[in-house]
Amino acid sequence: MEKKDFEAWLDNISITFLSLTDLQKNETLDHLISLSGAVQLRHLSNNLEILLKRDFLKLLPLELSFYLLKWLDPQTLLTCCLVSKQWNKVISACTEVWQTACKNLGWQIDDSVQDSLHWKKVYLKAILRMKQLKDHEAFETSSLIGHSARVYALYYKDGLLCTGSDDLSAKLWDVSTGQCIYGIQTHTCAAVKFDEQKLVTGSFDNTVACWEWSSGAKTQHFRGHTGAVFSVDYNDELDILVSGSADFTVKVWALSTGTCLNTLTGHTEWVTKVVLQKCKVKSLMHSPGDYILLSADKYEIKIWPIGREINCKCLKTLSVSEDRSISLQPRLHFDGKYIVCSSALGLYQWDFASYDILRVIKPPDFSNVSLLGFGEIFALLFDNRYLYIMDLRTEKLISRWPLPEYRKSKRGSSFLAGEVSWLNGLNGQNDMGLVFATSMPDHSIHLVLWKEHG
Repeated sequence: MEKKDFEAWLDNISITFLSLTDLQKNETLDHLISLSGAVQLRHLSNNLEILLKRDFLKLLPLELSFYLLKWLDPQTLLTCCLVSKQWNKVISACTEVWQTACKNLGWQIDDSVQDSLHWKKVYLKAILRMKQLKDHEAFETSSLIGHSARVYALYYKDGLLCTGSDDLSAKLWDVSTGQCIYGIQTHTCAAVKFDEQKLVTGSFDNTVACWEWSSGAKTQHFRGHTGAVFSVDYNDELDILVSGSADFTVKVWALSTGTCLNTLTGHTEWVTKVVLQKCKVKSLMHSPGDYILLSADKYEIKIWPIGREINCKCLKTLSVSEDRSISLQPRLHFDGKYIVCSSALGLYQWDFASYDILRVIKPPDFSNVSLLGFGEIFALLFDNRYLYIMDLRTEKLISRWPLPEYRKSKRGSSFLAGEVSWLNGLNGQNDMGLVFATSMPDHSIHLVLWKEHG
């Protein structure tokens, strides 16, 4: 058949074919296929694959592709990245999908990063770290050796760990190297806190002292308690030091002169924790920026206003049982917005603006679990055998790490959390350094540290 005649015939056939019903079209195709030879069938097979398996990511506008991709879970998207270079490029550039996936893993998101290919890499890093946590492979251990008697007091800040011991010394360690930077002679230390220049110690000799790191000299001595001093805190801006004691009192001192400015009474048990912190919320009793003092004993947490005015009355007393049948554990978290403390019933979280209990978190077998750190996303907990990480959004334990037979202390000062910024969400930069430290029966310090990502 001549080309011109064939084209005319094909046009007529096409018009007739289009006028048929779907059933008639199918019957027509079946008949034509039955008449076809190998060449025609091969041609049909090749062209059908192209027609039916269209690359929609390649054909659709980028905005529509992103919209469709948002309905897929990250693991499926990673599989889709293997389809072709084009798919990998489009999927990797879907910023919102990967940011959401990172947030769901408890990862902090920096919205200022504009690189569209950045967030898929962040997700891969995040999912690796979370897998390490789940598989108990995220941490490693180390020890600090140097004290010759039991270590009662620990305090951590900016990569440095301070230890106070019954061997009448305090040492400052670089956690990353395990090296002792300073070692000075002190009294028996029940509590320590330090900065670059000075060390403040609370002692079993009923006093508080301030020491100079560089020379080891005692620059101030605070006398007045009639029981061991279990907790200290201070603020250079206010020139104030506070101390909690076994004599059931909290004392407020002038940091520079050692003068006792006020003695706060009302506790009926040893005061095992004092925290001096700026308020971040407004209520009828305080405003953002006000300095607040929290003091805790076995059953109660007391809240005091404090600042340049010294005379203050207790704003509120918090407890978990009116009949004192439930005791609080000597660990206290206060970030200016929330107060968190643990008991045999679980973790209690109070709203600092209203003093109302926001929630009680009760993980399985909580009777022996204590609080180490509390953030927006994660909480760090421990008991006699394990260190635990809880996802506070689900209140599920997502990781645990075995602990040795560390030295127990009912006051709760012989163990502490290290870096805590990751509790507000991991970001690939804050999962490094010290996680947990505790004193051991052989007078060493047991450290739990983040492993590098690898």
